[in-house]
Amino acid sequence: MKQINHIKQGIILFLLVTLSACKVGEDALKTDLVIPKTYEDRSELIAIDSVKKNAEAPMEWRTFFTDPILVQLIDSALVNNPDLQIALQRVQHARAGVQYTKGIRLPELGINLGTGIRRFGDYTIDGVGNYDTQFSTNLNDKQQLPNPVPDFYAGVYSSWEIDLWGKLKSKKKAALSRFLAEEQGKNLVLTNLVSEVAQHYYYLMLLDRKRAIIEENILLQESALEVIGLQKDIGKSNQLAIELITAKVLESRALVMEVDQEIIREENTLNFLLGRYPQPVVRSRAETVPELTKTIPGGIPSDVLQNRPDILASAHQLRASNADVRAAKVAFYPTLTLNANLGYQSFRAAFLFESPASIAYNVIGGLATPLLNRRALKADLMASKASQQTAYLNYEKTILQAFTEVYQLLKFDDNFRSRKSVKQEQVDLLKRSVETSRILFSSGRAGYLEIITSQQNYLQSQVELLEIDRLKNQNHVLLYKALGGGWR
Repeated sequence: MKQINHIKQGIILFLLVTLSACKVGEDALKTDLVIPKTYEDRSELIAIDSVKKNAEAPMEWRTFFTDPILVQLIDSALVNNPDLQIALQRVQHARAGVQYTKGIRLPELGINLGTGIRRFGDYTIDGVGNYDTQFSTNLNDKQQLPNPVPDFYAGVYSSWEIDLWGKLKSKKKAALSRFLAEEQGKNLVLTNLVSEVAQHYYYLMLLDRKRAIIEENILLQESALEVIGLQKDIGKSNQLAIELITAKVLESRALVMEVDQEIIREENTLNFLLGRYPQPVVRSRAETVPELTKTIPGGIPSDVLQNRPDILASAHQLRASNADVRAAKVAFYPTLTLNANLGYQSFRAAFLFESPASIAYNVIGGLATPLLNRRALKADLMASKASQQTAYLNYEKTILQAFTEVYQLLKFDDNFRSRKSVKQEQVDLLKRSVETSRILFSSGRAGYLEIITSQQNYLQSQVELLEIDRLKNQNHVLLYKALGGGWR
């Protein structure tokens, strides 16, 4: 009867301890975020967690970029870029965390081999007891204890923490989520790398084209200088006109040197992205590749944002922080641990493997829970909740930033098309004005200032058209990246 009462008291104590620990628990932070279905302000709202999971992704970068030389350079960057290699090592580091938690809920099993020796003092309980055994009639010759007493052991041991509340499962889930976040972090580096290589490559092509345009204008200026020189010989012009035109030629030659310097800078930047030392970069001519990329179709749905590595990474980080909070909460609950040993033990090496006489084993089960002075557990819970809230805010910020970025790039894309059309019309008109000014000057109906002005305006408009081309293609590449393209 007394034994039954003791059992009842133990059960009641266990329930009280469990309930006191369970007060710590709270629901996990929800991750549903609401975003518009389209990129316009007046639109129906949907939760990002409720959109289709297999949203159509942008085309692969090998298909998106049309220049085969650029494709080869990107391939080289994906192999040799140092930032990407560092990101790959971070993934390996996170993979180690997953490997550590892979069998965290299973029992540990190991081999234990040991030997030792003990001597009992003559005036101790052990010493007197050991001495008395020499005269015991219950012991045979093999069981007589020497002094000092050797101890030999060979066996296996096992330790198992039973995951009653899911703490170990939560730790495993957190490690896996962090690994997936690092995977997406690597994909983000890859996406940025593809985008940067493409932008610098195309800028080099435009710099080559800009250099050619300036040299073409130098030829026009030198031709105008000849005409003015002939006009001077017959008294229809003067030295001032020759000096002004010559100054414009020198200005254009200095501009060529500036472009050459910019080309060197861009080549070095691109070589660094490719993970190689400075060297000339082979590239196509801008005239042969008018469009660097394939056209991105209009009507892009907002759910393609799920392809963005930064959104996927922040979502995995949020899941990891939720799992951390869960593990920190259940750390207040009782922990059940089982320990067992099985093997051979003897104080004489010769008798070590005698069966069943030398077989030794023990099994111990323990239930423990923190009651007082739980500062470390409370601090861990507080820190994990703060990290959870930070992860949630970062998740929300990433989605807002992605949505705004895509909306802006789509608007810019339309604007650049219109600007290029207007600027091209201006370039064509100014090109005709250069020839017109020469004809009028030869017939004496225009002065040399008209020639200088028309040539200067024509050069300026060509350079501005190139800049619009650069911005348009850069915007196209950035839009492709913003939609989650470039890492597949």
